[in-house]
Amino acid sequence: MQPSPLANPLATVAHLETTGSLLDGIPSDLEDSVRFAGARLTQAAGVLLRLPQEVIAQAIVVFMRFWVGPDGGSLVEFGAEQVSAASLYLTTKLSAYPKSPRSIVNVYAYLSSFASTFIEPSELQVKKAEAYYVSEGTFERRRVALFSTEQRILRTLGFNVQVNLPYTLCITYLQALDVVTHPRASELAKRAIAHLNTALLGPQMLYLTHQPPQLATAAIYLAAKEVGIKLPEVEWWEVFDTDREELGFLCVGMLSLEGFAQKEKERWEGRRVPMNVEEVEKEVKRRGEE
Repeated sequence: MQPSPLANPLATVAHLETTGSLLDGIPSDLEDSVRFAGARLTQAAGVLLRLPQEVIAQAIVVFMRFWVGPDGGSLVEFGAEQVSAASLYLTTKLSAYPKSPRSIVNVYAYLSSFASTFIEPSELQVKKAEAYYVSEGTFERRRVALFSTEQRILRTLGFNVQVNLPYTLCITYLQALDVVTHPRASELAKRAIAHLNTALLGPQMLYLTHQPPQLATAAIYLAAKEVGIKLPEVEWWEVFDTDREELGFLCVGMLSLEGFAQKEKERWEGRRVPMNVEEVEKEVKRRGEE
């Protein structure tokens, strides 16, 4: 049987538990912090580059895929910032919104100028990005690194960078559930899309373990509870290829990100999460000396 064109390649439990970074001695909590920071960095860079959320989401999924499995990338060899930049560059090349290497390099130079990793969205427009255009020498070095990292991502993923997203399915499912005429239908859709965006960043890497129909179904379920819109009393989620156990797991995963993000913000308050190889080495060494 041919796989569904809407299906994504999924990571197994073994892939999640045995990553290249863990095999190289990187603590699991540090890897979670770096992946989370890298995903947020990709999101911020995509916003500054004025990319649609669908393209940004695809880049985040490619970024996350790169690190999983025993053959995945290791933080001992690759910095999260360079993988984030290469993932975004690669994804835009395959989209209708390609960005030049110079645009990618300048945006990441701008974002790296902030003292803290946890930049509030309102802060992104405080500084003039033009002031962070890099010199020709620096640009050339980073351009070469961008291309080499892009090639490594492609090899690691077996050149399979297809990412199907649940956004369109989410709207289709809302129409199928006949709630689009409800007075609060717009609020319901916005909350559901917000949950899908949240799931991109979570440490559980839900986009790597579940298919788009399950993600869309869980987002609608949560949004309906929050907005107060009553959905069919029957087990409607089964129509969308989601069983109760999957639904519960995804709902918990989506809701857990807020607490995780708050802990990360407190943990790294006033300093940057290590986003390159040298910074990761220093953090591991610092922990070893405590």
